[in-house]
Parts: sequence; structure tokens; C-alpha cells
Amino acid sequence: MKFFLIIIIYFFSLITSSYAYLDPGSASIILQSILGAIAAVGATIGLYWKKIKNVFFKIFGKKKNN
Repeated sequence: MKFFLIIIIYFFSLITSSYAYLDPGSASIILQSILGAIAAVGATIGLYWKKIKNVFFKIFGKKKNN
């Protein structure tokens, strides 16, 4: 564990300043990718909703008494 800590400290000590420029378009691309991923997950859940619901009913559903 100490070995990994020493390696991490060593790598962080080598960090220098980067003079990079992020334009406003970069933030919008990041936001669009996050929103697209959320929409994709929602669409996938929507397509398989009945299957997901059946799995939960099998696991947590009430058993009928005859």
C-alpha cells in the first residue's frame, strides 16, 4: 500500500502547469454527451420495461395462497 502511495505522490509532484484553452464550445459538447447518455439509458429502460418489471415481480412478488 505504501508503494502505491509513493508512486501516486511521485506522479503528482511531476505535474506542471498547462497553458491550455477551453472555449465555450467544449462545455456544450460535454453537456450534450452527458444528456445523450442519460437519454440512451432512459430509452433502453423504456424498451425493456416489461422484462425488467417481470424480473422484479418474480423476485419480490406476492405468492398466491390456494
